[in-house]
Amino acid sequence: MLKLFITATDTDAGKTYAAQALAHAFVNTNKKVAVYKPISAGCERINNDLVNEDALLLLKQSNCQQPITQVNPIAFEQPIAPHIAAAQLQQVIGLTDIQAGYENVTVLEADIVICEGAGGWRLPLGQGKFLSEFVQASQQDVILVVNMKLGCLNHAVLTYQSIIADGLKCLGWIANCPEDMPYLTENISELTTLLPIPKLAVLPFDKDITNAAKRIDISLLTSQY
Repeated sequence: MLKLFITATDTDAGKTYAAQALAHAFVNTNKKVAVYKPISAGCERINNDLVNEDALLLLKQSNCQQPITQVNPIAFEQPIAPHIAAAQLQQVIGLTDIQAGYENVTVLEADIVICEGAGGWRLPLGQGKFLSEFVQASQQDVILVVNMKLGCLNHAVLTYQSIIADGLKCLGWIANCPEDMPYLTENISELTTLLPIPKLAVLPFDKDITNAAKRIDISLLTSQY
C-alpha cells in the first residue's frame, strides 16, 4: 500500500487540487484509491452531516465507494482554524481519533491511500499537538504542494526541512500555479535546485481535473517502491 500525505506551504495553496489530480491519475492506471481528509473547517450541513467541499471533491476522484463521513470524520461548520472551532464547541481534536479514522480507511486494502492535510505542515490541533504528529505515527510519505507566489521559496524550503526533521520521506513536490506569477519559470527553476526531491508536476489551474492528472508524473512515485 502506497500511503501519501498531501501537505502544502500554506492554507489555500492547492492541496485539494493536487490530491484530486493524483487520485485521478492513479485510478486511470487501474489502481484502487482510497482518500482521507481527517479534519476540515468550513462545511455545509447536508442530511445532518457536515460536508466539506474539498472532502467531497476528493471523494469524487476515489474508487472505493467510501461514505463522506469516513473520508472526513472531523468537520466543523465555521471556516476558521480547526482547533479554535473545536474549542468553541468545547471539543478536543485527538490524535487517537484521527488515527482511528485513518485505520478505517486503510482496512479497505486500497493500492494507494491519499490523505489530504489541512493548512500547512504544522497545523495546530490544540493542547500543543500538531497534525504532523499523525503523519509521523502512521508513517505516511509526504508530497509537498508549493503555492507559486511571492515568498514561496522560503515557505517551500522551511516546510521541506520540517518534514525531513520529523523523520519522514518527502517523495516530491508539485508547483501549483493558480495565477500568473512574475518570473514563474525562474522560481520553479530555483525550487528545482533548492529542493532535493523530484518535481512531480507544474499545475496551472484547469477545471477539468483529467487535464491536471495528465500533468503528474506518477512514475516518479511508484519507482521509489
